[in-house]
Amino acid sequence: MHVRAFAIGRCILAVGCRIFIYRSTPTPLSCQPAIKSSSTNLTGQFPSAASAHDSTTFYLFPSRTNMLIGIDEVLTNISWRHEHIHFEGQTYKGKVVLVTGASRGIGQETALEYARAGASLVIVSREQATLNATKEIILKAVPDAQVVAFTADVRDTKRVAEALDVTIEKFGRLDVLVANAGVAGRFANVFGSKDPDEWWSVMEVNIRGVYNFVHFSLPHLRVSKGYAVLISSAAAFLRIPMASDYCMSKQALGRIAEYIKLEVPEVKSFALHPGSIATETGRGTGSQFPMIDSLQLPAATCLYLTSGKTDYLDGRFVSANWDLSEVEKDWKEKIVSQNGLVSKLHIPRNQ
Repeated sequence: MHVRAFAIGRCILAVGCRIFIYRSTPTPLSCQPAIKSSSTNLTGQFPSAASAHDSTTFYLFPSRTNMLIGIDEVLTNISWRHEHIHFEGQTYKGKVVLVTGASRGIGQETALEYARAGASLVIVSREQATLNATKEIILKAVPDAQVVAFTADVRDTKRVAEALDVTIEKFGRLDVLVANAGVAGRFANVFGSKDPDEWWSVMEVNIRGVYNFVHFSLPHLRVSKGYAVLISSAAAFLRIPMASDYCMSKQALGRIAEYIKLEVPEVKSFALHPGSIATETGRGTGSQFPMIDSLQLPAATCLYLTSGKTDYLDGRFVSANWDLSEVEKDWKEKIVSQNGLVSKLHIPRNQ
């Protein structure tokens, strides 16, 4: 498989796997030559997670900091301007948002951002103590916030059903599901060598756990014409050495989003790459990717995606590192007409 990337302004279109990748850098990529790397170190600084362990050819554009494309963006227009529009306007007042994996990291920050925008919350995690701590953080920032803390293992179908029952009993509706709970494990075993139960446990959390919440949320999201944000990863489109369970599980989330669009069109869904963030899960992988994004980045992006401003991205992969205003301005028509940002089989053609 060959992934061919072309610079168009500040954007990169990866034709081979139908992925549009964007940078927010003052240096126009169109003024920089493309470089092809076939070594195991694509950046010169960081050992590549997508190395020459497979036959993929990567065409990269060097950044000023010599980092991987998609890692070192700063998304100020969404993480500041749009975020404050939601806070000041209380745009989510009357809305109900359920966030899984809410006891720390991305889930905690996302729940906090929705509360600041006026939403009522159901926060879900396995551990009562850390979940209570999240609730306290939210109430300290937003004293009048309505917050229900519910403990559940996302793999436990009965418990997930009860979480939705509690949500409807308390608030009478559900407008947004943020399926954030996930695991990764350490990237330390070549394919086939990891204990089968340990390997499959990643699938259980990352796929079944997401599906469980989608399954029980969809009837209520259909009524509200709501949103499902599935926290995926750019790893969905990479073959990271010794991370087969994580990469495969995250790729599956894209398909879940695509099927929601196909068969439950009343509900808008997105498979969201949250950025590269030094969360507990990320650090636990042992990955040497630079983790320099903030927790506010995916949180603010969730608010933007579920605000009704980007419904054309329904059923597609989205990155929190993209300038979504620029995406809409320069790429919306192409994405829609070519059905971009979804998984497709690339068939080689004669040049």
